[in-house]
Amino acid sequence: MDTIALGRLQFAATGAFHFLFVPLTLGLSVLTAFMETRYATGGGEVYLRMAKFWGKLFIVNFALGVVTGITMEFQFGMNWAGYSRYVGDIFGAPLAIEATVAFFLESVFIGIWVFGWRKLSKRVHALAIWVVAFATNLSALWILVANGWMQHPVGYVLRNGRAEMTDFGAVISNGYGLLKFGHTVVSGYLVAAFFVMGISAYHLIRKNEVDLFKRSFKISATFGLAASILVVVIGDFHAVEVARSQPSKFAAMTSNWETKKGADFHFLLIPDTKEERNSVEALGIPGLESLLAFRDANAQIKGLKEFLPEQRPPVLTTFLSFRIMVALGFLMILLCIIAFVYARRDTLEKHRRFIVIMLFAIPLPYIAGQLGWIVSEIGRQPWIVYGMLSTADAISKSVTPAQVWTSFLGFVAIYGVLGFVDVFLLATIARKGAEAPMIPVRKS
Repeated sequence: MDTIALGRLQFAATGAFHFLFVPLTLGLSVLTAFMETRYATGGGEVYLRMAKFWGKLFIVNFALGVVTGITMEFQFGMNWAGYSRYVGDIFGAPLAIEATVAFFLESVFIGIWVFGWRKLSKRVHALAIWVVAFATNLSALWILVANGWMQHPVGYVLRNGRAEMTDFGAVISNGYGLLKFGHTVVSGYLVAAFFVMGISAYHLIRKNEVDLFKRSFKISATFGLAASILVVVIGDFHAVEVARSQPSKFAAMTSNWETKKGADFHFLLIPDTKEERNSVEALGIPGLESLLAFRDANAQIKGLKEFLPEQRPPVLTTFLSFRIMVALGFLMILLCIIAFVYARRDTLEKHRRFIVIMLFAIPLPYIAGQLGWIVSEIGRQPWIVYGMLSTADAISKSVTPAQVWTSFLGFVAIYGVLGFVDVFLLATIARKGAEAPMIPVRKS
């Protein structure tokens, strides 16, 4: 493998591993904050015990997420020096704000929340975890603004062979980045909802702390139903933005080869040769692809043949990842509807098979999230900054394959240990259940 392929593989592996922690952090912070707020506003000690239990899982996940995120940044200087030189003035700004503002808030108020149980009033202590939840989501905003600029560069000028920022407002208000933020954050809420429902299901199967975990299941089912619907709605708007600003990616997502008006939507991969396409295209829904892309059933859709072969993304990977992600999205809506109805009717214990399904459904939103990033990043190829800088031009020229292999294997070893520690700690805490008696907060 050459340096480019190894560099991409290393960043993909470390990025995918890091993103196992990010979505759960986004959603579990909000759920924990809600549960403690219920306690602080007179909901009873059961909500305090819930906040302590789910909060402990949040802290473990957050800590591992921070460690895996920090190491990713080193790769910009190690393997992607060409990228850093070309867009560092723009890409570095939102990342610096994320570190100095959002991460600072997270770190400070997590400390206040962890060590403030005996020292703060109930309401002030609940406020601390809300600040953590806000800062965690704010952190995601700045990172996704940076990624959104890579997907759809705005507010810049090319000068002396580098991209320089001319309009910071345009960068942070980039529609692509904001839609990506919304879609990613809400998908994180869905991860947390399935995580809480799955662990609650485990304890309901064992009839352990039934009241506490029924309440946890009900809260997360409501949260998950809202999140699952929002994921699809925001994802639809995001697809419209992709069709407008990244036509080659959209063509790969739909395996559309020919430019046409009133393009049909196809469920199967369309071959690139005309002789093989007829039978597949006959199964399409007339005009639906144009309607989804531009809200006009007669709108023109660019086909892959409009782009040079070397400027087309990998079609099969992008197409399948997109289709499976969408299918999982609708499956999760169905599961959330059933979970919500059973929880509201207080009939969960009568549906043991469904509870078992929810236990094993924990990985579903994780898989969908990973597939979404595959569509986003592989579908952007061969560009690292769409239409501006190719991936081949972004790699460090002085790095050898042997050096990349060495750092890659080092990351794999470190991440393997961290992954084992994370799973072990989360599984141990989750199986143990809520502790009793709990450490109370101040009454006033």
